[in-house]
Amino acid sequence: MALAHVNGTDIRFEDSGGDGRVLLFSHGFLMDHTMFDAQVDAFSDDYRCIRWDERGFGDTHAPGPFTYWDSAEDAIGLLDHLGIDRAVLIGMSQGGFLSLRAALAHPDRVAALVLIDSAADVDDAETLNGNQAMMHVLENGTDEDQAAVRQIVAGMILGDDALAAAWVPKWEALDLEQLVLAGQTLLTRDDISDRIGEIACPILAIHGTADNALDIGRARKLAAAASDHRGVIEIEGAPHAANMTNPDQVNAAIADFLVAL
Repeated sequence: MALAHVNGTDIRFEDSGGDGRVLLFSHGFLMDHTMFDAQVDAFSDDYRCIRWDERGFGDTHAPGPFTYWDSAEDAIGLLDHLGIDRAVLIGMSQGGFLSLRAALAHPDRVAALVLIDSAADVDDAETLNGNQAMMHVLENGTDEDQAAVRQIVAGMILGDDALAAAWVPKWEALDLEQLVLAGQTLLTRDDISDRIGEIACPILAIHGTADNALDIGRARKLAAAASDHRGVIEIEGAPHAANMTNPDQVNAAIADFLVAL
């Protein structure tokens, strides 16, 4: 992986290169750039695909507390580092949170948005309390309790035993300090749903109908508020990480959207 020093942070990224339209892939919480393997395989022949590890995950270290506005600046800073004026931002879950903020802060840099199982609002009190409890266990719980939470999270995000077998060991190896910083960012993020109408670029939502981490209704809420929304593509039976569990359907939706731009 290559390295870019951006906003006081050393960001690790991969760039497929080429002269095609630029696609910047931003991963979800607990994930890293490899969650987009199937998308890069599908699009790198025709598009320049860039994917990166966000603060606290993969090979990018968070130097201290941060917000998704900071992560948005990381995304734009990475484009600056690569000499790229505009890109289509494709974000899954927290990758969508930061991509929306990048579109608000830098509308001239974002050609379009693809939001995979993401939203603009914040969790309700019950969901927030549950997520806080799971983070508390991951930070302070016994090994047995932590293992149980990881399995619960794997079911929510991946819903697939084979994928869970590959990702749970990565979660076990996460640096606790980094996980706590990233968790605070997730749990304390601001609600930007009242600003979605400010985003002028085209937006596509892709969402699993079986997403228990972030209900599809929240994607529909965002769509209703957007000025140029191109629809909510429902991936039947897919969990939170729909791009990993149902890559062919997700890739087809992205391809159609890109061609129509």
